[in-house]
Amino acid sequence: MVIAKTKIQNISDFYSPIIPIRVPELNRVKGFANQLHSVGNEWQGEFEGWQAEYHPEQSYPPLDSKMTFTPADFCIGESGILFFSMMWEKGKDNPPVEFLDDANILIVESD
Repeated sequence: MVIAKTKIQNISDFYSPIIPIRVPELNRVKGFANQLHSVGNEWQGEFEGWQAEYHPEQSYPPLDSKMTFTPADFCIGESGILFFSMMWEKGKDNPPVEFLDDANILIVESD
């Protein structure tokens, strides 16, 4: 786990606090997501203090999509602070597409 600082935007026109947060190591998050994916059961809870969820692949397509199935996906974090997701867009047996939004992480220090 890493200690980082994030700037909270839009608290007021004059004040955007910078607060310390604990950021899980990305390799640990990926390992956890891959473990959930190997089991294939829907899951929602916390991982290292952050809200997270996993949804397994479904045989039906998403609404208004040209995809032939709904891909498995995992996400953790909070948009605008720290958010990471994995989506198995090419099928459950292929590597996932990853997305990381850490633009508001300002300073990172090791534990």
